[in-house]
Amino acid sequence: MSQPTIDRLSSLLERFKVRARLFHQGPLCGISRFPAEPGRGFLHVMRRGELELRHGAKHSELPRRLLITEPTLLFYPRPLAHQFRNPPEDGSDFVCAELEFDGAALNPLVRALPPLVVLPLARVEGLGLSLQLLFSETERLRCGQRLLADRLFEVVLIQLLRWLIDHPAEAGVQPGLITGLADPRLARALVALHEAPGEAWSLAAMAERAGMSRSAFAAHFKAVLAQTPAHYLADWRLTLAQSRLRQGRPVKQIADELGYASASALSRLFSQRLGRSPRQWLDGQAAV
Repeated sequence: MSQPTIDRLSSLLERFKVRARLFHQGPLCGISRFPAEPGRGFLHVMRRGELELRHGAKHSELPRRLLITEPTLLFYPRPLAHQFRNPPEDGSDFVCAELEFDGAALNPLVRALPPLVVLPLARVEGLGLSLQLLFSETERLRCGQRLLADRLFEVVLIQLLRWLIDHPAEAGVQPGLITGLADPRLARALVALHEAPGEAWSLAAMAERAGMSRSAFAAHFKAVLAQTPAHYLADWRLTLAQSRLRQGRPVKQIADELGYASASALSRLFSQRLGRSPRQWLDGQAAV
């Protein structure tokens, strides 16, 4: 009997939204620099042409030079300085967008992704129609063009995230949220945690969602996500609490929503994980 399909992304993207802003369309010639700025990622689409992609020496996990010769997506989920070197050829065509993820570095998807994804367009099933609409919107000025182009870029990003969940090894994704969502059994438990973080989640309840015994679930979860189910749940609740604190929500209300018996119980989680109270953490964020 086939397993029911589940939506592995919506519960994440509803709580931690992503916004795209188109800032370039057309040819790129010579040297184009893209500086790292807090909270900002990039999604570049090379439709035609070629480019040499460069990174600084301090980014040892990335190639210093990479030659791109076929239509390709280049996705930087986190701030990372890079530059393009393009030959002055007719016919090159790019669209580029800045990305802003809710929570910035605290966003669970941002934390789980590699620093760079380089993906030929032909590899992503169903991407052609979205890109056709995106390029159509950037080719001539029409009412609402910028807004529609931004939304289409967000559609492309969601399709890219789908591909990453389905092909984590090919993308170089390390053990964590993405590899967990790629596992059919663990994904059922993870989606349940994401959708109902305030429930009293015992190990037995999580294992039941995955259709596994407690011992098998605990061992498999740790092997795939590199942390225990209880640790992941505490991290997820902490991430949600941080997001809601930034929205101005009171600690007591947040504690109630996330399944803590009191505001002091949530404060203990902050102290254990971050070494400061919720108020001290929020004051520190305001000072950044």
